[in-house]
Order: sequence, then structure tokens, then C-alpha cells
Amino acid sequence: MSANGPLSKLSAKYGILRRYLDERTLRVCAAAEALGLGRGGVSQVAKACGVSRTTVHAGIEELKRERRKGPKVDKQRVRRPGGGRRRLTNSDPTLLSDLERLVDPVTRGDPESPLRWTCKSTTNLARELVAMGHRVSQRTVYTLLDDLGYSLQSNRKRKEGADHPDRDAQFLYISNRAKGFQRRGEPVISVDTKKKELIGEFRNAGREWSPKGKPEEVNIHDFADKELGKVVPYGVYDIFQNQGWVSVGITHDTAAFAVEAIRRWWYAMGRLVYPRAKELLITADCGGSNGFRVKLWKVGLQKLANELEMMIHVCHFPPGTSKWNKIEHRMFCHITENWRARPLLSREVVVNLISSTTTDKGLRIQASLDEANYETGIKVSDKDLRTISIKHADFHGDWNYAIKPMRQS
Repeated sequence: MSANGPLSKLSAKYGILRRYLDERTLRVCAAAEALGLGRGGVSQVAKACGVSRTTVHAGIEELKRERRKGPKVDKQRVRRPGGGRRRLTNSDPTLLSDLERLVDPVTRGDPESPLRWTCKSTTNLARELVAMGHRVSQRTVYTLLDDLGYSLQSNRKRKEGADHPDRDAQFLYISNRAKGFQRRGEPVISVDTKKKELIGEFRNAGREWSPKGKPEEVNIHDFADKELGKVVPYGVYDIFQNQGWVSVGITHDTAAFAVEAIRRWWYAMGRLVYPRAKELLITADCGGSNGFRVKLWKVGLQKLANELEMMIHVCHFPPGTSKWNKIEHRMFCHITENWRARPLLSREVVVNLISSTTTDKGLRIQASLDEANYETGIKVSDKDLRTISIKHADFHGDWNYAIKPMRQS
């Protein structure tokens, strides 16, 4: 809930009602509100009503008990206003400040911090606070952290390293090129390789609804099956049509495999949407099988340009900015969500799960198994390089270039 949403309204509501409710009535009302909110309701209501989570849980148990045995309101004892246990922070005024000092992010690099190399769990925090002379339990530490606005947080990938000085200029260049192609009705695709996936009874991240106590059992160890091995999904995403293609390779992620995936996309999907296309714009990462330094990638694109009789333009994202490639957050993330918690038992399962991936915004994906053997370590000869009819752009010609089709003799 946001600060200005239902939580603030609930807080305002109980700010008015508290003066009219005794201890038990407040407890039961808070419990009913929490049950109505569902998952996370206890924490939200406790914060809004100014009571502890323990109080809300006690109210929930009271409601459940009365539902089974009937109400006994007349026999319930209600404490007089102001009764009950005093907050620990009232009798221990330095407790909060010591706790904040332990969990403050600044202490991560502080050599004097007792928790520098220790997981900051509530158990370890309680242990350190006891060592400092406080009488506190793990549960109390949890409650105090919640009051201070702390919560369990995972790592988040946001730091990209040092920015390239031409990063923003390249982003603008790619955007302008894509818009120009869109105005002319020419295709623009985003390409990349998804991470390799183990085939077999292996754990897949995420959770899925299943009967209680009956999770799908998978192998303890993630050692690749000698026969099934891994698959390499290479994706092609049509930016303006919101459609995608995935070639599921079974050997290596090479430039030849990447070009073949683009070729398959064109014949299966692209030419149906762009029957009059004369040019194709590819946006890709700086590295990998489609990297700007990979000679075999450019040789393969030249062969494809010759076959399709089409000018192929390529724009690479600057180093360290692969997450801005549209295929990542418009297609790959939805594939990962669709097969969460499902073991990829066979190659056919992978193809079917990818093909079944859709979104409310109309994403449609086709997938196919590519069983060809793509060898690694192939050298590009000077003769092959001379077959490339490439024109480098005035701005960052290493990242931006076009390959013109050549008539075959």
C-alpha cells in the first residue's frame, strides 16, 4: 500500500475510532481488517492502528476460537486505559539508537562494526544488542526494525560500471534510427541470447500453485545430463509489432547460430508483416555471438543480406548497457515468468513453453528447435572479409554500420 492510499485511510479511520474502542474491541476490529486484506494484512493493519503484530494475531486467534465455540463477550476481561506492558524503548532509551547503528548501511565498510562480516539477521542483531547490555529478544528486534522502516531487501542489479562517454548519444542515435525505420514501414528487431538452460529434472526458479505439501521434486545437484545437456535460446524481437522468435539451439552460441536465428525469423514471421521491406535494422548488445568485434557475425550478415536482397543496418548498445536492449524486458522476462518453477524436462518442453508465452499487451512468440551443430573457433580469412560490403556510420562506425547486398556471380 502506498503512503497516500488505503493504508493512510485506514490509519486515519483508527485515529478517530481509538478513543471509542476498548482494548478488546480494537484488537478484534484490527484482526477483522487484517483478515479482509489477506496476505500482508497483519503488518499493514498493525502499522495503521498503532498496535503490535502480536496483538493483531491474538485478535485473529480470538475470532477463530469464537467461531468454533461461540462468543463469550460478557466474560472477557478488559484492561483499563493505559494498562498493559510498557514498550521496551521507554525503559531502555538507547536501544533504538544502538540498533540503528548496527543496521545502518554505513557500517558495512566500518572495520569496527561487530557485524561487518556477519549476516544481519534478527537473531544476530539481538545477540549483539544483548552483548551491549540490552535485554531484547529476536522477536522484539523484528518489531523495532519494522517500526524504524526497515524490511528484508534483496540485491538489485542497477550499477552498470563506468559509463561510456558516448552512452547517451548512442542511445539517442539508436532511437532516432528506429523511429526513422518505423515511419518508412521497415522492420526493426532487437536480438540477444537468453542464458543457457539445463534440460532434465532440474530446479527452475520461482513458485507455482500446487497442492499443499506436494511440490514437484527435482534433482538435488545441477549437473548437466550427458544426453540432454543444455539448450541455447536465441531471440529475435520485432519492436513495433510486439512479436518474437526464439531459435532453441542444442550446441553452441556462435555468430552463425545468431544469424541463422534472424534468417528463420524472417521466413517464419518477418516477411509476412513486411512484404515490401528493403532494409532491416538490428539492435544488439556489444558483445557475445553478435558483438561488434565478431568478424563471423558480419560475414554471416553479408550472406543473409545477399540471400534476402536487403540492406541490413546494425546498431550496438554501448558496453555495460545490455539491460536496455528491448528484448530483455519485453520478451525474455515474460518467457522466464511463464516457465517459473517448471523443470525443463525436454527440448520440446522448452519450445512449447516459449511458444505459449503471451502478455495482456499482445506479445506473441514462435519458437523452433535448431538441431544444427555450430562449431566454435572458426577463423575468418582475409578472403571472407573482402566479401563484406560494409559502410560504417559517421558516428561511432564501430557500433553503427550497414551491410549492402552483393549480387552473386
